[in-house]
Parts: sequence; structure tokens; C-alpha cells
Amino acid sequence: MSNQDPAGALFKQVLIRGSILIAAIALIGGLVGYLVAAAAGLTSALIGAALALVFVSLTALSVAIGGRLPLGAFFGIVLGGWILKLVGFVLVIGMLKGADFINGPVLFFTLVASILGTLAIDSVAVLKARLPLGRD
Repeated sequence: MSNQDPAGALFKQVLIRGSILIAAIALIGGLVGYLVAAAAGLTSALIGAALALVFVSLTALSVAIGGRLPLGAFFGIVLGGWILKLVGFVLVIGMLKGADFINGPVLFFTLVASILGTLAIDSVAVLKARLPLGRD
């Protein structure tokens, strides 16, 4: 029997697969964005992928930290991380609004592809994980 923490292995798997997916989306989105809107499309795709990577990392980090705490603290950490991501997203999009180096549709579709892809990765990883229901 292994002494490895099953939840830690799950978060590591989610981060690795999420990073690979977001790198692929950055590559494909950057290429398509460049073909559609030149440098603004490429920049938009890379910004969208970077935002998604930050949010995936914050989610995994908040759940990993919260999982070591009592239930109330867990919910506080996860909710705090969610609020931080929401405020950060609104601020970043607000700063980018109207920028001439951004192509809105490319940024939007890159974010949507990243979000849907990481949701699928998270769902499959959790469904396939063998996590204990209680603690010793």
C-alpha cells in the first residue's frame, strides 16, 4: 500500500493535465487568432490561455489547502478563492476593454475553450479518483 496522499495525487494530475490542455489551446488559439486578426488575435489567445492557467492553478491550490483544514475553513478558503478569481477576472477584463491589441472574439473563444476543457478534465479526474470517504 502506498503512503501517497490520494487527494494530492489528484490535484497534481489536474494541474498537469490542465496545463497541457491550456498550452494546446494557447498554441491552437494563437495560430487561429493570428490567422484571423494578426498580432491582436495572437495576443488575445495568449492572454486568454494565461488567465485560464492562473484560474485553474488557484482552484487546485485553494482546494488542496482547504482540504487540510476543518470543513468550515475549507468552504471559506474555496469561497475566498472563487471571489478572488471573480474580482481578478473583472479587473483584468476591465483593463483590457477597448485595448487596441485585443481581439474580443478570439479572447472570448479562447477563454470558453479553456474553461470547458478544464471543467472536463476536473470532472473526469474526480470521477476516476479513488478517494477515501473518511479519515483515520
